[in-house]
Amino acid sequence: MRHDENDITGAVRAILEAHASTPESLLSALHAIQDALGYIPSEAIAMLADTFNLSRAEVHGVISFYHDFRTTPPAKHVVHVCCAEACQSMGSDRLLVHAAKSADSKIEIEQVYCLGHCAVSPSVLIDGTPHVRVTPDRLDKLIHDLKEAA
Repeated sequence: MRHDENDITGAVRAILEAHASTPESLLSALHAIQDALGYIPSEAIAMLADTFNLSRAEVHGVISFYHDFRTTPPAKHVVHVCCAEACQSMGSDRLLVHAAKSADSKIEIEQVYCLGHCAVSPSVLIDGTPHVRVTPDRLDKLIHDLKEAA
């Protein structure tokens, strides 16, 4: 989902108005911005800094500290491959390498740690939907289905 600068500024402004009442709300505001826009746009950093009386460096430090925050728009589809210990023991490291071959401008592959499906590993999360006991062949089919649906 692409937004123009006016959409971004308006969305960020509305979110900040809702979260500005308490200084501890920076994380809540960041999550709300990312939920609304799919990422934290660079123009939001100055607005966040002003709202929470922080420097831009402090806001950027929080964003970069938490791996869930992103500063670029996501691809149309995001495939999260779990690489925690249980999934690694079942081949997720090879699955991640295999999945990377499918990445393009519409499909993004991200390595994550623990999707909570350890007993049925390896697992992936595709556009928010979990898939378990994923093999390279099954992943190919899931990604093929994504591309066909587009």
